[in-house]
Order: sequence, then C-alpha cells, then structure tokens
Amino acid sequence: MINLGMDNRPSTSVTAEKAISFISKGWREVRDSAGADLQLMRARANSFKDLADREVENFLHSASVFSIASQAPMNSAIAELEFVKRIQPKLSEFRRAYSSPDFSRKMLEKWSPRSSIRIDLSGIRNAIVSEVDDNGGLLDFERGRTQRLVRRIRWKEREREKEEWEPIRQLKGRFKELEKKGQSNDVFGNFKGSELVEKLKLSLKSFCKEPEESKEVPPLDLPELLAYLVKQSVPLFDQFGIRRDICDKIVESLSNKRKDHLQSVSGEDASLIEHHNISNDLNFRIASVLQSTGYHSDGSYWTGFTNHGIEDKKRHVAIITTASLPWMTGTAVNPLFRAAYLAKSAKQKVTLLVPWLCKADQELVYPNSLTFSSPEEQEVYIRSWLEERVGFKTDFKISFYPGKFSKERRSIIPAGDTSEFIPSKKADIAILEEPEHLNWYHHGKRWTDKFNHVVGVVHTNYLEYIKREKNGALQAFLVKHINNMVTRAYCHKVLRLSAATQDLPRSVICNVHGVNPKFLEVGEIKAAERDSGQQAFSKGAYFLGKMVWAKGYKELIDLLANHSNELEGFKLDVYGNGEDSHAVQSTAQKLQLNMNFMKGRDHADDSLHGYKVFINPSVSDVLCTATAEALAMGKFVICADHPSNDFFRAFPNCLTYRTSEEFVARVKEALANEPQPLTPVQRYNLSWEAATQRFLEYSELDKVLSRNNEDSMESGKANLISKIKKSVSLPSLSEAVDGGLAFAHYCLTGNELLRISTGAIPGTRDYDKQHCVDLHLLPPQVQNPIYGW
Repeated sequence: MINLGMDNRPSTSVTAEKAISFISKGWREVRDSAGADLQLMRARANSFKDLADREVENFLHSASVFSIASQAPMNSAIAELEFVKRIQPKLSEFRRAYSSPDFSRKMLEKWSPRSSIRIDLSGIRNAIVSEVDDNGGLLDFERGRTQRLVRRIRWKEREREKEEWEPIRQLKGRFKELEKKGQSNDVFGNFKGSELVEKLKLSLKSFCKEPEESKEVPPLDLPELLAYLVKQSVPLFDQFGIRRDICDKIVESLSNKRKDHLQSVSGEDASLIEHHNISNDLNFRIASVLQSTGYHSDGSYWTGFTNHGIEDKKRHVAIITTASLPWMTGTAVNPLFRAAYLAKSAKQKVTLLVPWLCKADQELVYPNSLTFSSPEEQEVYIRSWLEERVGFKTDFKISFYPGKFSKERRSIIPAGDTSEFIPSKKADIAILEEPEHLNWYHHGKRWTDKFNHVVGVVHTNYLEYIKREKNGALQAFLVKHINNMVTRAYCHKVLRLSAATQDLPRSVICNVHGVNPKFLEVGEIKAAERDSGQQAFSKGAYFLGKMVWAKGYKELIDLLANHSNELEGFKLDVYGNGEDSHAVQSTAQKLQLNMNFMKGRDHADDSLHGYKVFINPSVSDVLCTATAEALAMGKFVICADHPSNDFFRAFPNCLTYRTSEEFVARVKEALANEPQPLTPVQRYNLSWEAATQRFLEYSELDKVLSRNNEDSMESGKANLISKIKKSVSLPSLSEAVDGGLAFAHYCLTGNELLRISTGAIPGTRDYDKQHCVDLHLLPPQVQNPIYGW
C-alpha cells in the first residue's frame, strides 16, 4: 500500500499543476473583463462630464436672458438679478473644479475596483498542493468560490453605476436649501416660482433620470405549471380513486416552493415582492400571466368562454325576435314592449333585433298591403306605434337582420348568421324570443360563446300545431328533440310562459308578458262609468284571433254546434283574418251557427270596448295575449281549464271550464252578471312594469345586471379568474355535452340538402342579393370567403 502511494505522487503533482493553470486562466479572463468594464465606465464618466458642461452653460445663458427680460417688474426682477450675480462666481468656480483632470482621475479611482480584492495565486497553489498531499484528490469548491467572488465584484460595480453623481447631488442640495430659505424670505419666495428655477429643475430631472421600475409579470415557473396541472386534473384523479385532499396537498406544496423561492431572492424591488404576494392565488396568477401575454380566446363549442369586453359601464341587452310590426303577432308585439320597458330604467342599453323582409315577402305577411322600401321607414312606423301606446319616448336601438317568409310554416326564418348583426363590443346579454325557432337552422356563431348570458323566452307551443298536420306524431317527435338540442346548446336560461309548452332544459315557468297600458286605461274608464251609475258594457260576447284552425276556431265551432239548443239566442261576433278564413266561415254556415264574422282589427279599437264577455276556447296558445288584454279592460273571460291559462285563474273575472256543459254554464253566468273592477294589485300584475320585474328575477338578469366589474378590484379579479377558468380549464361533463350538441348542430345545418329535407327555405344558410341591397351588406362570399384549390 505504501509503494502504491509513492507511485501516485507524480500524478497528483501533475493534477495540481493543471488546477493552478486553470485558475490562472480564469483569473486572466476576469481581469480582462474588469478592464473592459473600467474603460466603459471611463467613457460614460466623460459623457456625463460633457453633458454637465452643456447644462451649466444653458443655465448661465438662461440666467442672463432672464435678468435682461425681467427689468419691467422692478421689485421681483431686482431681487432675482442680485441673486444671479451672487451665485455666478460660485458656479464658475464649481465648473472649473469638476472640469479639472485631477477631479476626473479621483472620481475614476473611486469607482474602480479596490486593491483589496486581489487574489494571491501562490497561496491558492500551496493550499491546493497541501490538500492533494493529504487527501490524494483536488477540492473543486475553490473554483466555485472564485466565480462567486467575481460575480459579487461585477454586482458591486453595477450598483456604483446606479449611484447619483456627486456634483449633481451637491447642486440639488444647494437648491433645496434655497427653497427652504425662500419660505421665510420674500425675495427668495419670488425666486422660487420664477422661470429660472423651473428650467433648472427640468434640466436636472432630464439629466439624472431614475430608471423606471419594471411592471412586467414574471413568467410561470415549473412548480406553478405542475400545481395548475394537478388542480385541473382533479376530476381525472377522482376516477382513479385518488382523494381530493391529496391533490390539494400537492398543489399547496408546489405553491409553497414558489413562495419560498420569492422570499430567497435578494435585491428584489419591494413593489415586485408585493406583486408576488398578491399572486399567491394560483388562479389569479395564471390569469395575470395570460393577460400580460395578450392571450385571448373566443371560445369554442366545447367551452363556454364569452366575450366580453364591454365598452362602457352600462350593460348591453340584445333582444332578438322572429317577427316585427306591422304583423300583429305575439312575437312582434311583446318583445317590442319588453325592449321599451327594459330601456326605460336607463340602467342598461337595449337593442331590438327584428327580421327584415324583402318587398315580395312583405306583401304576403303585413296586413292591408302595407310595405316598406327601407329599414329606416319601418323603424319609424314601429316607434310611432309603440310610443302612442306606452306614452313615453322610447330610448333603445332597432336593428334588422335578413329573414325570409315560409308559406308552409307561416313563419319568418332567419337567413344567415343572426348573431353577426350584434357587434362583438355590445355582445353582453342576449334575449332570444322563441329560441327554438331562431335556432332551427342557425348556422353560425354559438350564442353562449358570443354573449355572457343568454335567455330564451318560449312563446309558441309548436308541438301542438305540428300534431294537427299530416304525419304529425312523427314530426312532433323529431321537433321535440330538436328543440331540446338547440335550447340546451344555445341558452343559459329558458323561460316558459306557461306549462303548456314543451319541458326544455334549464327552463322555469313564469309569465313575463304584460299588457298594453291603453287596455288598463280602458279598464279604469269602465270602472269609473260603473261607479257613476252608467252602463259600462252594452254588447254581449266576442272572439278575436288569427283565423286559422289551430287558434281555437275548431273548438269554438264544436262547442256552439253541440249546445245550440242550450245557447239558443246566443250571438257571437268573431274578428280575425287568416288563411283558413273561408273554411271557418263555410263550416259555421253549414252548421247554421249564430256567428257574425268580421275582419280582424286591433284589440284596442274603440268598437271592441263595449263587449262584456271575451270567449277563448283555444288550447294551443301558450299564454293568450288577447285574454290578458280583455281582463285588463275589465271584461269577463271564458277560457278552458288548461295550463296555458294558469296565470289568469287568480283574477275573479276569469271563468274556466273543463267540459262543454261547464262552458254553457259559464256563458250564461257571464251574460247575467257584471264583471268586478280590478284592484290596484291586479292591475299592477297585468302591467309591463310587473312583467319586466318578473322577467329580471326569473331569468336571473337582476343578478347579472347588478354585477359591475369595475366597482372594485375584487370583483374585477373574480371576473378575470372566471374568464380564464373557462378558457383554460377542463370543461365539465355538462359543458362538454352542450358543446358537442352545438358542434353537431352546426355541421348538420351546414349541409344544404339536410336543410331542405327538414323544411328549411332554400338558400337561407346565407342572405341573398336583395338583402345586401336593402340592408347595405357585403355579399356573404366577402364576409365568409370560400377558399378553393
């Protein structure tokens, strides 16, 4: 063993020599680097000196000009001139002092590395050789110690570069003393606000400008990424039997590593440390980093991320409906009143989006051959009609989207992507009047992706209408599932006016419709006439509705035909127009029923105020607007005991029946008695003010509208986190299903053959040329270019 040790001595000496050579080479590199840094510092000092010379010259020049220009105001000018004369020799002496070569040499020696940091290489060599002799190896930590020492030297040199130059610091101190004296001396007080001092302050600020603090958000590190990955994988871990508390501990442990790392950083700015303390919340940390990078996601069919930049503090509500005046249908009138009363509060901005029909379709839909040559002309008609009835100036926007009229369905079908006609900056809250109708053939942006909150209002019981057609049972089965599909994919909340409608996902039942204020005024007039002893109602019974079989005409004729003997002498006036007018009238004549048919008219027409009884046997309506209007005018209403009439049962003037015998009894009861006047509570429940309040409550819009994301930092933080969660987190099972349904619907509605086979109007996937001309739109090929080979 001794011989083996003696044989290894020469090799250990060679190793020591190599180590010394390596350290010497490293020190030479350090020395060369330090020399280059020193030359750079000298050049920078010379530039500082030249800049100081120019600043002092500018200062003296300003002083001389100021002293000449300020001779007019004698008191202040004389004092300032005396001051300039006193400080000018001192400034000249100061300039000579710092311009001398000795001053520059002393300053550079002061900034150069100190001699005390030199390393004795011979001492290091002896230490290394002794370690080799004792242990038979070379210690590597000396190299690391040397490198740390060099880094410390460079760090100290950079810190010295940040220090303020001594002459400038002294000059600023002198002027601070002058300002303090000026507070107690009138001469210096005048000098304090003079132009000379202000110029000098600006010069000093520009000359010695402090570096701006960096406010950049630091990027995510590995522990944060792992923590967020674990947090988002909790549902997956649940499937493998890993408990949630274990995942929480892993996330907490990774977050603590990040916190410990931040506390161990030396020389970090206090504001940066505070920013990191705020960013301890992992979700907010992820959100801050993504926002700082400019990341933005419009969402997809698999995530519900919404838009949402709102251009001002007011929320934006867009009401999209399937009909428009002068077509007197529920989906034209009720959304119009809803827009007026939502905008009346002035808490939110409202846009009503209605279909625009070309002139050929207008002639088929609008009564009395009324047509419009431009959307502006139709808007004037709509506003004048509305303001005449509500009694106040309406303040909401009316926009138009392309639509086509289907003769078979007697409905207006949207052409193209309806969501395009609401700008993205205003895409906040959407109210879809008849969401199933609007989305049957919708091929475009998903409503829940573009809007923060989407509410659907179901107006029509389409299944009841379809069952009356040929192969109605099969068609109703298909339409039922399509309605479920589109409302689930495109709505956050669905309101059903009554239980007569189809049970849809996320739906609640509530009457969110009111009556025209004119009808309530008529009711008040009739009550006053009765109190004064006058006869309020001089006529008998009537029925008003669109003359199609599904609107209750079949039920009405059957009731009157089956009980013609019991109702002998009973006469019924019928008002309405429609495609089944001839068939209805001919059937009544064959059965010799005492029915007087007249053309349709507005329910508020003066000729209808004298009737005492309104008969409505329809069971296809969801919530008959005419029934509510008749109750508001103080009339008796005879209607079927049906879910569509549940809201009206609370009114004493509403008489319901279950059988045809009860119908006869109700008719005789109404004709023999006088209706009761409405109480203030009943009158309010029928008003649009109450309907709007119910709408806000049941659609949860009161909570959505009350959220103002700019009120506090906490709400802004929560909003940002919720958006980032939606855009980067794993979707829930419900969101995935909704997204899959929306994507499948998008693919199906993109095929023209499938659209036509399911009853769509040919060419409604995009709007046509006439719509481009009427609405001043670009051709769809320009807005949605098709790229071919």
